Amino acid sequence: MPLGGGNKCGRCQTTVYFAEEVLCDGRSFHKSCFLCMVCKKSLDSTTVAVHDDEVYCKACYGKKYGPKGYGYGQGAGTLSMDKGESLGIKHEEAAPHRPTTNPNPSKLAQRFGGSEKCPRCGKAVYAAEKVIGAGSSWHKTGCFTCAQCGKSLESTTLADKDGEIYCKACYGKNFGPKGFGYGQGAGALSHTQ
Repeated sequence: MPLGGGNKCGRCQTTVYFAEEVLCDGRSFHKSCFLCMVCKKSLDSTTVAVHDDEVYCKACYGKKYGPKGYGYGQGAGTLSMDKGESLGIKHEEAAPHRPTTNPNPSKLAQRFGGSEKCPRCGKAVYAAEKVIGAGSSWHKTGCFTCAQCGKSLESTTLADKDGEIYCKACYGKNFGPKGFGYGQGAGALSHTQ
C-alpha cells in the first residue's frame, strides 16, 4: 500500500481508502467509480466482466466482445435491435434483396400454391390449425373427424383407408375381418349350433 493511506483507483487514479474500496482483478476502485465503461451501471462481483484493464457489465461485454451473428442474443427468446454502435462496432451495408431465380420450387408448393390443402374441405391448412394424420395435413376442427360417424379424432386413434380417416370402431366394421366369430362385440366368438 503506497504512502498516503490507500491504493490508487483503477478508474480515476486517486487514493482509495479502505471504507470505499472495491477490489476487482487485483485492482482497487472507489465504489462510485466501479461502473461499466459503456452504460455506466454500477457493478458488483456478479455483474462485472473485465477486458484489458477495463470493466464492463456482462451485457455490454457480450455486445462488444462476445460472439456475433444469428442466434446470439442476451437471453432465451430475446430479440435486440441494438447493433452496438455505442461500442464502436461498425457494420457493412447489406446487399440489396434479390428474388430467387429457382425455376423449380417444391412439388408441394407447385401443387398447392405454397400451403398444404386439407383433403376433407380442400382449403389451405395453416400451422395453427394443422393436425397430421394418414400422411396429410387436416384442419383440427371440423375436418379431422371420422368419415362415417363424424366423431372427432386424435392422431393416435385413427385408422385410414384410401386417403380417408375413420375412428377405430367404424374402420373395424367396414374394413375389419369378416366371417365366423367376428363382429359381435369386443373379443367375442360365437358358436352356432
